[in-house]
Amino acid sequence: MCVISLRTKRIVVTGATDGIGKSYAEELARRGFAMMLISRSQDKLDDVARSLEEQFKIETRTIAVDFGKSDIYSKIEVGLAGLEIGVLVNNVGVSYSYPEYYLNIPDLDNFITYMINVNITSVCQMTRLVLPRMAERSKGIILNISSASGMYPLPLLTVYSSSKAFVDFFSRGLQEEYRRQGIIIQSVLPFFVATKMTRIKKPTLDKPTPERYVAAELATVGLQSQTNGYFPHAVMGWVTTKIVPISIVIFLGASMNRLQRSGYLHRRKLREQRNGNDLKKIE
Repeated sequence: MCVISLRTKRIVVTGATDGIGKSYAEELARRGFAMMLISRSQDKLDDVARSLEEQFKIETRTIAVDFGKSDIYSKIEVGLAGLEIGVLVNNVGVSYSYPEYYLNIPDLDNFITYMINVNITSVCQMTRLVLPRMAERSKGIILNISSASGMYPLPLLTVYSSSKAFVDFFSRGLQEEYRRQGIIIQSVLPFFVATKMTRIKKPTLDKPTPERYVAAELATVGLQSQTNGYFPHAVMGWVTTKIVPISIVIFLGASMNRLQRSGYLHRRKLREQRNGNDLKKIE
């Protein structure tokens, strides 16, 4: 992995307190890099930073911000001032609570703003903050965590899927702009990983732990500008983009999400009924 040459530089990870982001922080800290962790909860940041310092004897710094807001980047810029950032992992992201038709999404206006801020604006703005110094040094790595959902339209997760397609296109376009200056900008498109966001509790071969996924993905840095990051996911990506017609992929994705939507709404209705019965008993 080519980041070894950047050992004296600091690594920035957004969304660093859970899931894939936390695993990036842990794996890179294990390799001896100083860390800048950025997430919403200061308490969670403190816990992760303390764990990294105790396990790996590295220096950590933290910045607590809500990437759902657009006025946070001056605070981040101040926190990064004077630091030599060797690697940026743009990991922070948000998805739907459950698959839903566009016009049925609760609080749609705020939902749109929040998802764009977290999934799109964060990638653009964090890149704006770190790329100039990387370009001056002709050295640096930016890993943008997209999603396999951005490889083709995914009905009932349409805004999420579209936002991840943006991350993929943004990454590949910037890679072409800056590769001659020695900058690596990689688009990372995982399929399902066993994290809180995916609600997958039991890992399998095709749904790995975030630790297993990140270890595999880091081996592709410098080799692939666009990657699924993990061999079983690469096979799935090849099948769904090269073998199966896109119309069938979209149809199957919509069918799967309709089933998930129905299941979620049914369970929610049962919970509401139970809660209503409990209230009647109390009365």
